[in-house]
Amino acid sequence: MASDGIPFVAAAGFVLVALGFAASMTGSVFLWGLTYTEALLLLFIVFFFRDPDRTIPKGDNLVLSVGDGKVVVIKEVNFPELSEDNFMQVSVFLSVFDVHVNRVPVSGTVHEVKYFAGKFLAAWNEKASLDNEQSLISVDTGTKRVYFKQIAGLIARRIVYDLKPGQSVEAGDRFGLIRFGSRVDILLPMDAEISVKLGDRVKGGETVIGVLKIEVD
Repeated sequence: MASDGIPFVAAAGFVLVALGFAASMTGSVFLWGLTYTEALLLLFIVFFFRDPDRTIPKGDNLVLSVGDGKVVVIKEVNFPELSEDNFMQVSVFLSVFDVHVNRVPVSGTVHEVKYFAGKFLAAWNEKASLDNEQSLISVDTGTKRVYFKQIAGLIARRIVYDLKPGQSVEAGDRFGLIRFGSRVDILLPMDAEISVKLGDRVKGGETVIGVLKIEVD
């Protein structure tokens, strides 16, 4: 289980014990109903914060998915504040039933980490990439720079990440999560080969979403 979920599990567990004790002492049908409901909530929280191991594909030029979910956007985009060049954007929508632990897509050195406050539009809305609360992280591979975003959604209100500029990372490393439904965007160089299509189901740290073009002198 992701460590970020421990406080939620502990709180739900405490409430469950308290309700169970009160229900057993009073015999109240209402309190027993609340106890069973709280037990289901606890199980869901444990399920939501699960953190399964993944088989990380090997390859210096592979770009892995940042999160689990469904590919909802593949398109060419332009962010002048990042680069004069366009990017290929691959967006993955994470429902509340997907694993929410996020993973670094490429090996290299963290170039920058930024946080932007914003709105909480539904994560599948294309405007979410620009308007919603989000993090923006970039990693230099040595030959290319790959950007990726954690984007809050309608329900997701908390972005968690643990990366700093200058930090060395490996593709597939865990680096954070977004609580309760969200979206991740990966911005690849235009010459990258995209390996997924709209509607594909992907797994963070395991599914190859693209292959970087390696320039040979």
